[in-house]
Amino acid sequence: MDFMDFLNSIIGKINNVLWSYVLIALLILSGLFYTLRTGFAQGRLLGDMVALITGKLSSLKDGEKKVAGQVTGFQAFCIAVASHVGTGNLAGVAIAVVVGGPGALFWMWIIALLGGATSLIENTLAQTYKVKDGKGGFRGGPSYYMEKALGQKTLGYIFSVIVIVTFAFVFNTVQANTIAQAFETSFGKYGMTTTIAAALTALIIFGGLHRIANVVGYMVPIMAIGYVVVAIFVLALNITHIPRLFMSIIEAAFGLKQVVGGTIGVAMLQGIKRGLYSNEAGMGSAPNAAATSNVSHPVKQGLLQAFGVFVDTILICSATGFIVLLYPDFATTAKEGIQVTQDALAYSIGNWGKDFITLCIFLFAFSSLVGNYYYGEANLEFLTKNKTSMLIFRIVTVACVFLGSVAKLAFVWNIADVSMGIMALMNIIVIA
Repeated sequence: MDFMDFLNSIIGKINNVLWSYVLIALLILSGLFYTLRTGFAQGRLLGDMVALITGKLSSLKDGEKKVAGQVTGFQAFCIAVASHVGTGNLAGVAIAVVVGGPGALFWMWIIALLGGATSLIENTLAQTYKVKDGKGGFRGGPSYYMEKALGQKTLGYIFSVIVIVTFAFVFNTVQANTIAQAFETSFGKYGMTTTIAAALTALIIFGGLHRIANVVGYMVPIMAIGYVVVAIFVLALNITHIPRLFMSIIEAAFGLKQVVGGTIGVAMLQGIKRGLYSNEAGMGSAPNAAATSNVSHPVKQGLLQAFGVFVDTILICSATGFIVLLYPDFATTAKEGIQVTQDALAYSIGNWGKDFITLCIFLFAFSSLVGNYYYGEANLEFLTKNKTSMLIFRIVTVACVFLGSVAKLAFVWNIADVSMGIMALMNIIVIA
């Protein structure tokens, strides 16, 4: 066993303890608490969420004009969704279904339903305790409400460091790793693609927040709608199998065979872990984007971000889950991650499905690279206003995109799980 394998095994053991016992309980209990305390706001106010997205319920006060340097509620929503919607939706869901079976998809739905309430709370807090950034806009997030609401500035510093490492470095390595895998499946090579991704990332992040907001504001709706439309087309082609598909999901989540075989725990663990990685509800990431907007009431942004959880998991993760479950060989394939999704779509619609997934993963992962970077930037500004530090941070972020393409898949995902778990553990306790 070489050093990397040894390190990977240690990180895997930490993951098992953190996720199998601590975080599952905290995520479910906090989600239930906020659901009951808000009177099931994530369902009751769904109409208001849609109205905010479509502009029928304005995110600004009547007659109030957007100030230069400020981000709209919809742009903040898109920054957060850009970070959510990435490899977790295409590769992570495939991993969850292959390892945990069809029941993993059911537990993703549950964690999204409960997570909508947690997301509402953490993003409302981010708006409540945001600060002006000196450029006409706003900054905020968990580090800011740790300091301003609880007086725990040191805790805020620790959280900021974890966010920077998790999103700008570790998660961006995961995104680049998945881009590389997808292009290897389609074209047998990926070096040039990863270089292009890194160059585009650099071009956007060196342009600042408003370039990020403008890019993802256009990219997110187009890519999400396009992917869901293709998934609906796949379901239409397999319409006679849909009843069996839903039965397999429910049976795998609660069936007698699964109880006896002990696989329900695996399905629950994979569903919750991959669901959180995808929608990030309670993790303390989306509040960094939510705090940037100018809205007339903090809850408006909270509702927008809660809707993002549903878009991410109920729409896009479900789309991937259905595509993979309709592939007869999903449980026995030797492929990993995004390659399973590529093979599954190719089975339903032909070989062009692999290339379509390659395009989707490039767009999804690229939007995540940009969104993840912004989370890191917001937290670096909490730590220091030094311009040299910001320049170094941007260079290291771009370098991680290069490094991610050659890293081992299992090691990359294990690192992501640990860092994500620590963030969620701190944030859930703090917002409570």
